[in-house]
Amino acid sequence: MRHNAKIMFIVLMCAAVLVTVSTVEAKAKKGALTPKMIEKVQADFKMDAHARAMQNAVTATSIKSIAKNRDVLVDHVHQFSHRINTKGISNQQKSGRCWMFAGMNTLRPLILEELELSSFEFSHVYLQFWDKFEKANTFYENIIMLRDRDMFSREMVFLLKSPSPDGGYWENFADLVKKYGVIPEEAMAESASSDSTGMMNKNLDRLLRKHADELRKIHKETSSVAKMREAKAAMLAEVYKVLVINLGEPPKQFTWRYKVKKKADKDDEKSDEEIADEDNKEADDDGDKDKDDYDVDQKLSEPEQFTPKQFYKRFFNVNLNDYVNITNDPIRPVGTHCMIMMTRSLYDGKNMSYANVDIDQIKKMVADMLLDNKSVYFSADVSPNQESTKGIMEANLYDYESVYMLDMGLDKRQRLMLRDSVPNHGMAFIGLDIRDDKPAKWLVENSWGKEKGKGGEWTMYDNWFDEYVYSVIVHKDYVPKEVLDIFKKPAKKLTVWDPLW
Repeated sequence: MRHNAKIMFIVLMCAAVLVTVSTVEAKAKKGALTPKMIEKVQADFKMDAHARAMQNAVTATSIKSIAKNRDVLVDHVHQFSHRINTKGISNQQKSGRCWMFAGMNTLRPLILEELELSSFEFSHVYLQFWDKFEKANTFYENIIMLRDRDMFSREMVFLLKSPSPDGGYWENFADLVKKYGVIPEEAMAESASSDSTGMMNKNLDRLLRKHADELRKIHKETSSVAKMREAKAAMLAEVYKVLVINLGEPPKQFTWRYKVKKKADKDDEKSDEEIADEDNKEADDDGDKDKDDYDVDQKLSEPEQFTPKQFYKRFFNVNLNDYVNITNDPIRPVGTHCMIMMTRSLYDGKNMSYANVDIDQIKKMVADMLLDNKSVYFSADVSPNQESTKGIMEANLYDYESVYMLDMGLDKRQRLMLRDSVPNHGMAFIGLDIRDDKPAKWLVENSWGKEKGKGGEWTMYDNWFDEYVYSVIVHKDYVPKEVLDIFKKPAKKLTVWDPLW
């Protein structure tokens, strides 16, 4: 009897499962496309004159070309009432290092001004090396921290999807500079792998995933975090080898000299009377000079040896802790302090942290810094309404709604929440055009080379700033007290799958 009862129970359970599955399938079928629905859609569609014209145009050329607003192009002028003299455009090539280039572009004017240089370029590959190495260590530590976490958890999926990405934030840049310093381009040149990171990243990611599997096996067999960290040390040695092969080994110290400004160049900045007075004085002093005296014509400074941190302190000496991340986050209330977890590249570094404020407040801070000749790092969504031929960022640059005759509009909050927009590129503000006592345009220094934009620069119209700029990095001296006080509040912790990441 017990045996028969058991069989009956199993039969009933199977029947219940089948009924449930059938119910789910029935509900799913209610939402399926039917021939009747398709027939109605086709019957309702009318190929009117507009649709036919658009079909002819779009099937023959790009949609962007058809949707481009010619009025914006006609009215466009690349002129600004105030600009910082930056001298030179950098190129991140085929890498995701925009945040690093933007950070260095905000520092570069300091050395250009102090040494009166005609040009200067940082070694981006130097910081790239240490960024990759630090990210590997942080990845291992996250694997150790989540050693008991299910492999299908969102955190583990996030880590394993891209163990050592190119991307980063101002906070990562600041942490790297504070720990490793900076060096000029001559001290460590770019490589094929630094310019085009695809294969290096693919191989490095595979190695890190293999190491993650080994670390979890060690935990499973020993339950010892100490054993896991002991293995991590050997793994980091392998990562270092991969990075040296791809990028070269970063120098512990280097020798540098720079081109000094010639006397003739300096004379160009003086009046005719000043030059005549100096010439007369030099003529009077000729008898006192040795014929071998060549100080005036010296073209290069004396060679000097630096460590990367000494170089930074000598020519920049900016306290990066004095800069804060001010963000326009339309998802959260103004006045909120937020922190996005798992965004630090250094394990002993900082996660991305910001104060959420109104966009007009952000503009005021940026304008004040620019008018004091200080460039400003910012992040934005560069996917919509910008074109790289003329270097234009304007909110109405493309009109896709007129192409399709459909309402496709979303506001800034909707675009974020619906994953239609994301801050995906870092650049630097280097100027602005003030009309009627307020900014009408903003001058942007990009890192896509001189061939794109207006010699590497972009004109950002004020309406584009409203819609697509998310974060700016501002020195505390330009931030109102009530905004700085936001950072004193406990941070709302956000995940790395937050829309703003």
